[in-house]
Amino acid sequence: MKGLVTKSTGSWYEVLADDGNIYRCRIKGKFRTKDIKTTNPIAVGDWVAITPEAEPYTAIIVHLDERRNYIIRKSVNLSKQAQIIAANLDQAFLVVTLASPFTSLGFIDRFLVTAEAYDIPAGLIFNKLDLFSEEGIQILREYESIYKTIGYPCFEVSALHGTHIDSIKNLFQDKTTLISGHSGVGKSTLINAIHPQAALRTADISDWSDKGRHTTTFAEMIMLPFGGRLIDTPGIRELGVIDIESQELSHFFPEMRERMNDCRFNDCRHINEPGCAVLAALEAGDIAPSRYDSYLSIYHGNDTRA
Repeated sequence: MKGLVTKSTGSWYEVLADDGNIYRCRIKGKFRTKDIKTTNPIAVGDWVAITPEAEPYTAIIVHLDERRNYIIRKSVNLSKQAQIIAANLDQAFLVVTLASPFTSLGFIDRFLVTAEAYDIPAGLIFNKLDLFSEEGIQILREYESIYKTIGYPCFEVSALHGTHIDSIKNLFQDKTTLISGHSGVGKSTLINAIHPQAALRTADISDWSDKGRHTTTFAEMIMLPFGGRLIDTPGIRELGVIDIESQELSHFFPEMRERMNDCRFNDCRHINEPGCAVLAALEAGDIAPSRYDSYLSIYHGNDTRA
């Protein structure tokens, strides 16, 4: 039988099979993925073939279909290891908060670079609109200006108060969407606002770190009643960019990509080369300094801009 992986708990997977039933599955054999060392061979969103076992609604995953795309995060502690967060996505959105907890520009940029590298359209959802002061709104406008200018859609919501939730429903309708972000940014509250029957657990922000407690421990696919699938991921504290060669990195910054061919040298690194169109645009104010800082940080392999 064919099926869609809807939940992963590490060693067991839930698969929605084409007979309409959900099977608890384990893996038989090894699945190789483009020579990436990953901690999980199968991910939520994967299409698989399963063979039922004697016990009702249990099965073995015997085949993994080719993925259209996938998105991975680095295991920060084990730099060579990576975790596939989800596969076969139409789009990915990062839920961003400017306070409680703070989402840095560097973190946003790592998410967007990863999505670009794996060919997944991405955007930003700014949550907790109800908490914004006038100064906060001003910072929000600055953030939005950076990303809208380079083609990333930005949305503003208050998941708690239901503000602008309908626009998010329209965004997710009939699509497979990954939703990600730091713990505590309100992903579960947002999902509950979109689909109240999902009844996901939400947790208060832990005061001591302002990073939020993990309420989602494993990626899970939620079927939306109005059409579409939502993949909720565990809160991410760090996002290490993996599998991208430094000379390819500028391809995943749209504002650099469109200027690269104007550089004097074909192998320009956009760091200190003469005749660099990217540096000229930075100097002219056409590239945001925060984006260029993120480029340098990722280029030099610094994983500290969480």
